Amino acid sequence: MYTLPKIERFNQDVLSKYHIYNSVFITLPFDSIDNTGVLLPLFTEVCETGFKKQETPKEIVNFFSGKYLNDASEKDKIDLMFRFIQYIERQIVLFDAIEDAAFPTVNNMEGRGSLRDIKEKSDAKEKEDDLIEFLEDFNVRTVLTAHPTQFYPGPVLGIINDLTDAIRANDLLKIKKLLAQLGKTPFIQNEKPNPYDEAVSLIWYLENVFYETSGEIVHYLQRNIFHGKSIQNPLIKLGFWPGGDRDGNPFVTTAITLKVAERLRTSILKCYYVEIRNLKRKLTFAGVDTLVSDLEYKLYRSVFYSKGEIYITLDEFKTQLNKIKDIIIEKHQSLYLDELEALLIKINLFGFYFATLDIRQNSKIHDAVFKDVVSYYLKSNSTVFPANYYDLSENEKIAILSKVKGDLNPNVFENEITKSTVESIQAIKTIQENNGEYGANRYIISNNESALNVMETFALIRLNNWENPTVDIIPLFESVDDLQNAHKIMEQLYTNPEYAKHLIERGNKQTIMLGFSDGTKDGGYLMANWSIYRAKEALTEISRKYGIKAIFFDGRGGPPARGGGKTHKFYASLGPKIENNEIQITIQGQTISSNFGTLDSCRYNLENLLSAGVTNQVFSKGKNELTGDEKDILDQLAELGYKEYLSFKNHPKFIPYLEKMSTLKYYSKTNIGSRPSKRSKSEHLDFADLRAIPFVGSWSQLKQNVPGFFGVGSALKHFEETGQWEKVQNLYDNSLFFKTLLENSMMSLAKSFLPLTAYMRKDPEFGEFWQIIYDEFSETKRMLLKIAGHKELMENYPDGKASIQIRERIVLPLLTIQQYALLRINELNKQDKVDEDLIKVYEKIVTRSLFGNTNASRNSA
Repeated sequence: MYTLPKIERFNQDVLSKYHIYNSVFITLPFDSIDNTGVLLPLFTEVCETGFKKQETPKEIVNFFSGKYLNDASEKDKIDLMFRFIQYIERQIVLFDAIEDAAFPTVNNMEGRGSLRDIKEKSDAKEKEDDLIEFLEDFNVRTVLTAHPTQFYPGPVLGIINDLTDAIRANDLLKIKKLLAQLGKTPFIQNEKPNPYDEAVSLIWYLENVFYETSGEIVHYLQRNIFHGKSIQNPLIKLGFWPGGDRDGNPFVTTAITLKVAERLRTSILKCYYVEIRNLKRKLTFAGVDTLVSDLEYKLYRSVFYSKGEIYITLDEFKTQLNKIKDIIIEKHQSLYLDELEALLIKINLFGFYFATLDIRQNSKIHDAVFKDVVSYYLKSNSTVFPANYYDLSENEKIAILSKVKGDLNPNVFENEITKSTVESIQAIKTIQENNGEYGANRYIISNNESALNVMETFALIRLNNWENPTVDIIPLFESVDDLQNAHKIMEQLYTNPEYAKHLIERGNKQTIMLGFSDGTKDGGYLMANWSIYRAKEALTEISRKYGIKAIFFDGRGGPPARGGGKTHKFYASLGPKIENNEIQITIQGQTISSNFGTLDSCRYNLENLLSAGVTNQVFSKGKNELTGDEKDILDQLAELGYKEYLSFKNHPKFIPYLEKMSTLKYYSKTNIGSRPSKRSKSEHLDFADLRAIPFVGSWSQLKQNVPGFFGVGSALKHFEETGQWEKVQNLYDNSLFFKTLLENSMMSLAKSFLPLTAYMRKDPEFGEFWQIIYDEFSETKRMLLKIAGHKELMENYPDGKASIQIRERIVLPLLTIQQYALLRINELNKQDKVDEDLIKVYEKIVTRSLFGNTNASRNSA
C-alpha cells in the first residue's frame, strides 16, 4: 500500500481538519462574544499585511480599529483585545488536540527509531547477541519537572484529552460540545499552584501515559528480542522533581516532600489494583482464583482504606504473582500468561515508588546551612569540627568532612532553611523505608562549583546518623567555567578514600548532571553545547581512569536554547569517548504534554531515546568519533560564538532591554508555577539571579529567540571570510553532532519573527541594540541555509515547518496585541499624570497574551 509523504499526511490530517473544526468553533454562540469570531480572521489579515508593509503594532491596531470598529473608544478596543486573547487561546488548544490526534498517522510509529526498526536492524546485521547484552545494562530515565512552562490548568488539559479522542473518532457532535465547553472554561489560575498541586498534575501523566507505555515497550522487547526471557534490568526509569526540587523554591517543605512521595506510592498501587481486577476476570481457574482475590483485597486496602499503611510488601506481591505464573504454566496451558507477564514487567519497572523523587538544592544555600551546622557543633563543644575549621584550606576541609559523623536534630536550628535542609535528608530516609530505596535516592547540588560542595553534602547526610548512605550525590555543573573544571573536581572526589568507598557501595557509578539552560544563558548556544560535549569527554576519561562508570544526567528544556529540539539525535551522535550507558533527561513544562502527553507521542519519543542509545552503542559503535581536526574546528567555532555572545551580553542595554522591552517582569505575575522567576528577592535585576526559563521565554515572546542562535552566524562567517568554508562544510556533512546542533538552531530561527519588533529600530534608546540582534539573525540565517544547501529554513522537516507556520499564524494577532500593550505601557509611564489603572489593564493584557504565546509555541521556554 502506498503511504503519502509526511507533509501530505500532515496537510490531510492536521491542516484541513483544523480549518474545518475552527470554522465550527468560530460560529458557536458564546455569551458576550458578539462578533469576535468574525472580526478575528480580519484582524489576522490586517496583522499579516501590516507587518509586510513594515507597520508598527500600534499602527496595525489603529488601522483595524478605524476600519472595522466605528470610532471605538480605548475601552472598546481593550474589551475586543481581551476577547481576541480568549479566542486565540482556545484555537491553540484545538490545534494541539488535532496534532495529538493525528500523531500516529503523521509520524511513522514503526519507522526509523522504533523498536521494530531496532529489531529488524539487529536481525539484518546479525547483532542480536550484542543488542541483548546492551539492553541488559542500558537505561532511559525521564525526569518530570514542574518548571513553569505549562500554562494549561487541569480542566483544560482534560478537555484537550477528550477533544483528541473525539477528533480521532471524527465525532462532530462530541467535538461541538467540547468546543462549547472549552469556550466557557477559564484558562487562568487565580492562585499560584503549590508544589503539591504541581506534583498531582504531573502524576496524571505517570498514571495515564508512562505506566502503560513503559510496560508495553519492555514487554515488546521481552517477547521479540529476549524471546520470552524476563528482562531484569528496568530499562525505563522515571524521575520526579515537584515536591523534591528545593532550589529557588521556598514553598517546598518537608511535609510536601513526604506527601508527594506518599501520593506517588498510592498512585502506583492504584494502577496495580486496576490491573489485578482485570486479571481476576480472566484467571478464574482453581488454585489461582483465590491467590488473585487475596492480592486484590490487600491492594484495595492499601489504596482506599489506608492512612499510610501498606497491607502487602513488594516481595510478597512479586512472590505471589510468580506463584500464580508457575501454576498457569504447569496446569493451565499458559492461558493469560502474557497479561500476567505485562504486570510483572511494570512491577519491576516501578516497584512501590512509581518515580524516584529527586531532592535538589543550590550549593549557595548549602554553604549557609553548613555554617549553621559547624557553629552549632562548635557551640556545643563537640569535637566533630575543629575550632579553626573556616581558616583551613579546601583540601584540609575535605579531609575533615570525609570523617564526620553525627546525629543532627533539625529542631536545634532557628534558621528555617537550615532546618528544612537537614529535614530533607531525614525525609529521604523515611521515603526509602516506605517506598523502597528507589523512592528517593538522589541528592542533586545545583550550581556545583567545587569538590567541597559535594563533600559538604556528603558530610551533611552522614551527620544525620547515616554512615553508609544509600544516596547518590549528583553535582550539577552549569556555567561554562564549571563545565570546563568538572573533570578536575570529580578527580578530587574519586581520589578521596571515604568518597571512593561510598562509590564502591553505590556500584562504582557516579551520576553527573549538566545544565544546558544556564550554560546557554551564560555562554551562548555554541559554547554551551560544545562545553557540555567536551565536559562529557573529559569526565568519561577521568571516571574510566579510576574504574568509575560516569552516568550523565542532562538538564534539558523544550527549545533548542535549553537543550531541546531533536534530542534523540544528540544521543545517537555521541562517540565512544562519551559514556552513554544511560540517557537521563529532564522533561519540562509543556514538553511533557507535547512530547509525552499521549500514549502515541510518549511511545514514539521513549522508543527514539532507546533507539538513540542502541544506534550509538551497537549499530554505530566507534563511528561517531570526532577527529582531532574536527574538534579544533568546533573549539574555534565555540570560541568565536562565545566572544560574539559575551560582547552582546555585556552591552549596556542588555538588561534594560529585557526589563523595558520584553515580558521578563511579567513572568512573576503568572500563576503557573510555584517557583519565583528569579533566585533573589532584590528589586534590582541581576543577570546571575535570572532563571533560564523567563530568560529564554522573554526572547521567545519577542519572537527573537536570541539564546538559540546568537553567535552562530558570526562564527560560521569567520570561516567563510578566511577561506576555510570547506572545513565547516565537511564537518556539517560528516558529523551528526554538529549537524543536529545547527538544525536545532534553524528551528530557533524558524520560530522567530523580526518584523514584530522592527519598530524598535527607531527607538532612541534601544534602536542600535535591536539592530545588533537583527544583523546576527540575518547572518545566521544566511550561513545556515548555505551550509545545509537549503533555500528555506527547516526544508528537510516539512511537517515540522508547516506546524510552526500554522501556530505562528494563529498566534500573530496575540503577539501584535502584546506588543501594542507594551508600547502603550511605555507611553503611559512617560505622561505627566500617570494613569495607574489603565497601566494595570495593559499589564493584564501582556500577561494574558504571554500564556497563549507560550502554549502555541510548544517548547518555547
